[in-house]
Amino acid sequence: MAGVSTDVLWYLARGTGVVSLIMLTVVVVLGVGGRSGRPVFGLPRFAVVSVHRNASLLAVSLIAVHILTLFFDPYAQLKLVDLFVPFLGEYRPLWLGLGTLAFDLILALVVTSLLRHRLGVTAWRAVHWLAYLCWPVALLHGLGTGTDNGEVWMWAVSIACAAGVVSALGWRLSDRFAPVGSLR
Repeated sequence: MAGVSTDVLWYLARGTGVVSLIMLTVVVVLGVGGRSGRPVFGLPRFAVVSVHRNASLLAVSLIAVHILTLFFDPYAQLKLVDLFVPFLGEYRPLWLGLGTLAFDLILALVVTSLLRHRLGVTAWRAVHWLAYLCWPVALLHGLGTGTDNGEVWMWAVSIACAAGVVSALGWRLSDRFAPVGSLR
């Protein structure tokens, strides 16, 4: 029975890790698009903001499941400190550390988003720029650790995610970019 529960933890950790990367990609793409002042996917800005917020909540929930399943998975052998302090883990410390760093950045994003009304928009936006650092760190974590890091499908997912973010940034930086507020 212990083998079955270990397999469940392993599959759940893998699945939530990959889907978290995809959801973080969606969040970044929508975040970039939502600030562009142009319709994104034919949606009005308020809808893009709403989907961005909900995708963020889903991504954070999946990341929490990813971390908890790995914490209880006997193969990963994570300690509590490994969940919060980067680069101390025994298993692939660089790659695990990148995941821990991404998690720490996400924690900062979540906490400041919850306190947005107390921080003010300028301070919140300054911290929110961490999302641009968090995404590539999470991408590298997924490519460098785990049992799927050398699999073609994992590289395909990672390349598709990178293409999505690069496309969104290219679209935003294009000549047709209109700052928020200039389109009504």
